[in-house]
Amino acid sequence: MSDASELRIAGLSRFSSVDWPGKLVATLFLQGCPWDCFYCHNPELISPRRAGRISWQSVHGFLETRQGLLDGVVFSGGEPTMQRALIPALQQARALGFAVGLHSGGAYPARLADALPLIDWIGLDIKARRDDYSDTTGRNRSGDNAWRSLDTVVAASRGRSGTAQPLEYEVRTTVHPAALDESALRLLADDVAASGADTWMLQHYRPVGVRAERVTVATAPYDLESVATGLNAGRFQRFGIR
Repeated sequence: MSDASELRIAGLSRFSSVDWPGKLVATLFLQGCPWDCFYCHNPELISPRRAGRISWQSVHGFLETRQGLLDGVVFSGGEPTMQRALIPALQQARALGFAVGLHSGGAYPARLADALPLIDWIGLDIKARRDDYSDTTGRNRSGDNAWRSLDTVVAASRGRSGTAQPLEYEVRTTVHPAALDESALRLLADDVAASGADTWMLQHYRPVGVRAERVTVATAPYDLESVATGLNAGRFQRFGIR
C-alpha cells in the first residue's frame, strides 16, 4: 500500500485561476508519464525515474495555511495516475477540506477509475482518434487506454453511487496540425460526440517548452477558429477554443 509521502512532486503552483475553470486552486505537477508526445510542453516531467523536488509533507503544510482561501487542489503532471501514491494524497487533500481536481491523459484506465470517487472535476486530454494515438504518443495501445478512460469519465459524470454530486469534467484536445489535420479534427469531433461527452475544449498548440528538435512542424497550420465553427453543431453543451 503506497503512502502519500511517496508522491514524487516536480513542482507546485501556489495559486492558479486557469487549471480548473472557475476555481482558484493550488496545482501540483507530478513526475512521470508513460507517453512521449512529440509536442509535449513539459518534457522534463516524462521520466518516471527522476526524483521529486518537493515533498508531500511540505505541500501538505502549505495547504494547511490555505484552508478557506483556495477553492481546491489540482493534481497535474506528467501523468498523475502513474503514481500509486496519488490515491492517499487525494484522500489527504480532501481531508483538509479542499475540492480536488485532476489532469489526466487517461493512460491508466483502472487507476483512473479508482481515483474518480475522490475527485470533483477532471480535465481529460483526448489527443487523437483511437487508432491514430500512437502517432502522437509514440506508444502502442495508448489510444485504447485513453478512450476507455473517456468512457469511464462520461459514465461517472452521469451519477456515482455514494456521492451526492456527479463528476464534473472537461474533455480537451491540443490541436497540432501534424497530429490533427482538418479532416482528422472533424472525425475526432464525431468520435468525442459519440462517446457521450458534452464538454469539449480545443487548445492551440504552442511551442513553449517543447524540445527544440521537435518544434518544427512540417504540416501547414490552418485557421482553427474557422474549422471549429462546424465542429459543434449543437452536439456539445460546452465547446470552445483556448
